[in-house]
Parts: sequence; structure tokens; C-alpha cells
Amino acid sequence: MALSDERRTALEADAGQIIGRYPRSRSALLPLLHLVQAEEGYVSADGIAFCAGQLGLTEAEVTAVVSFYTMYKRRPVGDYHVGVCTNALCAVMGGDAIFADLQRHLGVGNDETTADGKVTLEHLECNAACDYAPVMMVNWEFFDDMTPHSARELVDGLRAGADVAPTRGAPRLCTWRQASRILAGFPDDQAAQGHTAGHATLAGLRIAKEHGWEPPAASAAPAARPGAASRGTASPGPAKAGTPKASAAKASPARAPRPGPVEGGQQ
Repeated sequence: MALSDERRTALEADAGQIIGRYPRSRSALLPLLHLVQAEEGYVSADGIAFCAGQLGLTEAEVTAVVSFYTMYKRRPVGDYHVGVCTNALCAVMGGDAIFADLQRHLGVGNDETTADGKVTLEHLECNAACDYAPVMMVNWEFFDDMTPHSARELVDGLRAGADVAPTRGAPRLCTWRQASRILAGFPDDQAAQGHTAGHATLAGLRIAKEHGWEPPAASAAPAARPGAASRGTASPGPAKAGTPKASAAKASPARAPRPGPVEGGQQ
């Protein structure tokens, strides 16, 4: 990570602020990795060395974490990381078709970046937005109910510098490096703006209001099951003769005791 003295001083100050939030310094590794990713656009070997030095860890320990979490990238990412969910529901709703179409449209493969450095395309696992399938994410912001046509319009707008707004969440997009800095713990004051729940998520609530449905009032104590003995009472006495339990006991011969071990380990 080739940094000027001024930039390195600022980065070390940011790292110190992050580390100070945790009772154990090594707990700061995840946000610290986002911090160095914000600096270079990915986690380089120099970034790994920086994190290790700040936290007193080995580079192998840091690398193990980087290689485990898919949000950390080991090679440069474009200004906009475009992820297409291709997990089960999004796939059958059109996610696979969207991803294949974008590969052709952009001329890149999975986890590759366009020649202008604007867009990196990647297929993603589930992002917990199945009620809006098929879903795309740009720098981890949601774009819902996508189609191949709307997906092409989205990436063309990103490359042209158009003002593109996510479907939910933050009201405006930021770049990949800016998103990494936010994830490091330096927010951009958009968290309280926009909305996170849309029409599909709120459908059940809307129907309940239309029908005047209300949840049942919680009772003070759950009713006891009929015939159930309360805790702490004595167990019932022996069954009377003639009951199924007593009859079964009479019909079953007593078990002979198991022979114990004899000398030499033989039985």
C-alpha cells in the first residue's frame, strides 16, 4: 500500500479509532479490513500487513479471515460492485437469466471488471430479500424485482454516471470504496434516510389492517392442559390390577441380572 506520510498518518488514526471501540484489539480485524479495502479498493498484501501490524497478529491469521469472507476482495474492484443473486428463489425467478445477460452485455465473466473500471460483476448467494426476487445489489444496496432489461439499464446508467437510486435503503449510491469505509464504521449519515421495508414485506400487515385483524391478547398465564399434573406434585401411585400398565408388568418376566466380569476379563 503505497501511501504518502500524510495519508498513512490519517489511516493509522482511523485504525486507532476503530481499535479503541473493542475491549480486545483483535476483535477490530473485520472493520479494519474494510478500512484498508476502502483505501485501495481491495485487500492487498500491504493491507494485510498493515492490519497485522496494527493488531499484533500474524499475516497468516489475517489472510485466513480475508479468504473466508466474500465481502473482502483480493483484487481491484470497479467503482460499482454489481451482484446478481443466483441462489434458489432468485434463480428460478430470473436471476440466472439476468446474470447471463449481463455477462454478454458487459463482456465480462464472473468476478471480472469492465475495461473502463466502472463495474465489477459477480453472482451472489442469498441476500435475504427473497420477497423481491430476482434481486441485485450494487455496493450492497438493494435493487428489487429486476429483469434482464432493467438490469442492463442499471449498469448502463452506472457507467454513464447517471444518478441511480436503490429500490430500498440509502437514497443514493456511493462508490465501492465509500461503501467499504461505511462498513469500517464511518457512516455517511444515510442510515436514517430512505426505507428498508417495501410493498412485498408489508403485504401481510396491509391485509391485516384491511380486515381489521388484531393479534389475540396475551393471557397472564398459560392454561393448564386437561389432566396434566402440575410440577412439584407427587407422582401417581401404582396402577391397579387389570389396567394395561399392570397387565403388561405381570406378563413381562423379570430380567436376570447381567453377569459381572470374571477374572482374566472373560465372561
